[in-house]
Amino acid sequence: MLHKTRGIVLRTVKYGDTSLIVTMFTELFGVQSYMVNGARSSKPKAAKGNLLQLGNILELVVYHHESRNLQRISEFKLGYIFTTVHLNVVKNTVALYMIELLQKCLKQPEQNLELYYFTENILQLLDVAPMPVVANLPLYFTLKTGEHLGFRLNGRFSEYTPYVDLQEGHFTDLPPHHPNHLDPQNSELTDQLVQCKEIQHLAAIAMNKERRRKLLYAYLDFFRLHLADFTELHSPPILHEILDA
Repeated sequence: MLHKTRGIVLRTVKYGDTSLIVTMFTELFGVQSYMVNGARSSKPKAAKGNLLQLGNILELVVYHHESRNLQRISEFKLGYIFTTVHLNVVKNTVALYMIELLQKCLKQPEQNLELYYFTENILQLLDVAPMPVVANLPLYFTLKTGEHLGFRLNGRFSEYTPYVDLQEGHFTDLPPHHPNHLDPQNSELTDQLVQCKEIQHLAAIAMNKERRRKLLYAYLDFFRLHLADFTELHSPPILHEILDA
C-alpha cells in the first residue's frame, strides 16, 4: 500500500552496483530503511540520488509493510531546499551532529510526530539562522531531543536549587553524592537553554568554546544515563573544532 510522508535522511549505505539503502526518520512511520534502486547509476534519472544527502528533508511516496525491515520508495523529491546548510561548513557540521544524535537515539520504527516536526523545524531554522545563534544550537537541540524522548530536567535554576542532578534529572539544592551533576554556573546556563522559546534568543546565552564542549559532553552523559544502549558519538570533536568561538 502506498503512503505519502515526509522524511529526514539519517544514513545511506551502498548496495550492489547502483543502489542505496537509505535510513530515514519519517513523519508517519518513525525510523525506516528503504531500498532506492538505480540511485548510483550513470543514467540521467539517477541524478535524483543527489537528493539523498544526510539531513535532507524529503517528500516521499513509499510502500509500507509492517512485517518488513526494508521498505521501498515509489517517489521522492525535496521537501525543503537548503540554501546554506550544505555549503557552510559550520552549519553542515551542526546538522551532521544532529543527524548522528538521532541515529543513536532512534532504534525502533515508532512514530514520534513531535520529535519529527521539531527536528525538521530546527534544520530549517539552522539554514536561515545567523552565525551567533548556531554556536549554541547543538546544546539546545540535545536538551530538547531528550525532552521529546521522554526524559527532561525537572525544576528550575534558583539560589535554592543551583545544581543539576543528571542522574535523577532535576535541579536540586545540594550537589549529589555522585559525579553526574553540573555546578551552579553550568546549571544556570542549562536552565537558560531549556527555557529558550525562540532559537534567535540562543545568541544571548554567552559562553566560550570550552564551556560549550563540557556542557555538550555532560548532556550526552545525561542521554547515556537514561537511554539503554546509547553509544558514543563521533561528531562532537569535529563540532568543537569547527565551533571555534
